[in-house]
Amino acid sequence: MSGRAQLMWDEAVTGYDFGPGHPMDPVRLALTRRLVDAFGLDRAVEVVAAKPAGDSTLRLVHREDYVRAVKAASADPASADASYGLGTLDDPAFAGMHEVSALIVGQSVAAAEAVWHGDALHAVNFAGGLHHAMPGGASGFCIYNDASLAIARLLELGAERIAYVDVDVHHGDGVQTAFWEDPRVLTVSLHEHPRTLFPQTGWPEETGAPDAEGSAVNVALPAGTGDAGWVRAFHAVVPELLADFRPQVLVTQHGADTHVEDPLAHLAVSLDAQRAVQIACHDLAHQYADGRWIALGGGGYAVVDVVPRSWTHLVAIAADRPIAPETVIPESWRQEVYARTRQLAPMRMTDGGWPVSFAHWESGYDPANRLDQAVRAARRAAFPLRGLLA
Repeated sequence: MSGRAQLMWDEAVTGYDFGPGHPMDPVRLALTRRLVDAFGLDRAVEVVAAKPAGDSTLRLVHREDYVRAVKAASADPASADASYGLGTLDDPAFAGMHEVSALIVGQSVAAAEAVWHGDALHAVNFAGGLHHAMPGGASGFCIYNDASLAIARLLELGAERIAYVDVDVHHGDGVQTAFWEDPRVLTVSLHEHPRTLFPQTGWPEETGAPDAEGSAVNVALPAGTGDAGWVRAFHAVVPELLADFRPQVLVTQHGADTHVEDPLAHLAVSLDAQRAVQIACHDLAHQYADGRWIALGGGGYAVVDVVPRSWTHLVAIAADRPIAPETVIPESWRQEVYARTRQLAPMRMTDGGWPVSFAHWESGYDPANRLDQAVRAARRAAFPLRGLLA
């Protein structure tokens, strides 16, 4: 197996553009790629531009009628069928929508193939992680669900145990739905509580279909959760599940919208905690999945201050070239940020919160603490179904 990481990238993915004023500004992708280059990480990974996914691949998860609807809206945005979630405020139709969405899927599927076949140990597609798209509809800024399709391709190739860990601030509802009845796929999502955030799913009681009970695990975090609580919750749930499940591949989704500065959510997590969880995912892949790790992007709407730094850390970790948090950001990138956005760029690769300290679950929990209540609810709902102690 090659020890080199792959970075999936085609400049055309920046055409995933819902238009002016939409929160998912594709500048976040372009700025991330430029920051990766500014740190020389493009020389530490193999940069791969994969082909767009074809119809047969898309149909591994998506219904044929939905793919037809996306193609029709892509050719004529004015004809978008809202019954498929297209042409809505969240998912406005735009020319070329099918082609660029299929291109993003192609990168994630190629990442899955490379890791499964041993051409790479780790693969990153930060343009991916579009986890809300459903088999028959667009949702939450997501047209096609590249995460689900990468997993479906792994199953097609013969994988029998795949773990999907989603740390986006929003519930990974599309991936959970796609594999609700499939015990070969363990989906774990840590997200803001559905009472206070879209998509209003991801309750602890959502644990999988009767024939796959315990294959879905949801940690619904209280609004306002900060670094210590977020990292505590991750370590209180994810390692134990992976130790039991022993996945052949670990797929992770790293939406950067958990950040305190994100305009669309209500957690209070720093860049440093995001980096700590990225490192943990890398280490868990090596501990339980023979190092096979596919890391995806996701949400993130602080497009200058947060997203590029967070996902550059992700690429660096996958490349085995981690960037020290106190590292000064190259001036060339800061100038490009100003030229593109007229915003001042951050100075360092930290929010000043490194190292992140937290109390391990094994040290005890506080039944009156809302964060601990959320962790306890997730463990009580799902762990016994897997034969684990709650």
